[in-house]
Amino acid sequence: MEEVIKLDSIEQYNKLYGQKTLHPLVTVVDLSDVSTFPTHAIMNFGIYALFLKQTHCGDLRYGKQTYDYQEGTVTSFAPGQIVEVNMEPGMKPLCQGLLFHPDLIKGTSLGKEIKHYSFFSYASNEALHLSDEEKGIFRDCLEKIRMELIRPADKHSKRLISRNIELLLDYCMRFYERQFVTRTKVNKDILVQFEELLDKYFQSDFPQMQGLPTVKYFADSVHLSPNYFGDLVKKETGKTAQEYILEKLIDVAKEEILGTNKSVSEIAYELGFQYPQHFTRIFKKTVGHTPTEYRVIR
Repeated sequence: MEEVIKLDSIEQYNKLYGQKTLHPLVTVVDLSDVSTFPTHAIMNFGIYALFLKQTHCGDLRYGKQTYDYQEGTVTSFAPGQIVEVNMEPGMKPLCQGLLFHPDLIKGTSLGKEIKHYSFFSYASNEALHLSDEEKGIFRDCLEKIRMELIRPADKHSKRLISRNIELLLDYCMRFYERQFVTRTKVNKDILVQFEELLDKYFQSDFPQMQGLPTVKYFADSVHLSPNYFGDLVKKETGKTAQEYILEKLIDVAKEEILGTNKSVSEIAYELGFQYPQHFTRIFKKTVGHTPTEYRVIR
């Protein structure tokens, strides 16, 4: 089995790429002038990282997916993610980036908000594509952090570094939301697939075999991560993916209740519920009546 490089500290990453460590918990890197770097490696990140790539120089893989990682894209990694790096022969890793250890943000406002930056848990083939103006903003934020790292530390250093990282992440969230808007046609196509998959799921034996449909099931089916898929559905429909699934489930349930003589228990099992009481509870919460009441009043 191929060795996995564990990157649990800033020092480990800097050594791997021949970078100088100015702070034990955070670094700003420019890999355009590195002399030592792995041409092929599998890395297990124990730190947060964001990279702005300047040109295509190789492939990054996360699981079975390859990054959509061309010039002017940003990729992000969170602790626990494993990434495979494959450099093309004769190429260098031309990119700028920020890496920081989780300990850096403990006790800060960023530490409390870090889970809200959902792009850290996106699948790696969902890179963020930046405009020239957005690239400039990204680099400017990196420069502000770098300036704090090269000056002597004082009582303000940790807070200023943390706030500048937070500023960069906030801009990235804005860029991600913009990307959902500019890729409307692609998103609409995915929603069409989602609808078709929902129909097929409830028309098949999947509910009885696999249970209630999950967001992950549909995200995997369209080759997106659950977080990215959920954000896409929310942006396009105003509903969460889970709400969208529930709406479809209730619609199918109504058809079965009114269009057949099946018992409530039979309908519940066919929809994927393990217990009829669970189905009744969800149906009443959503519709305002139990399945039995709904059958009578309709």
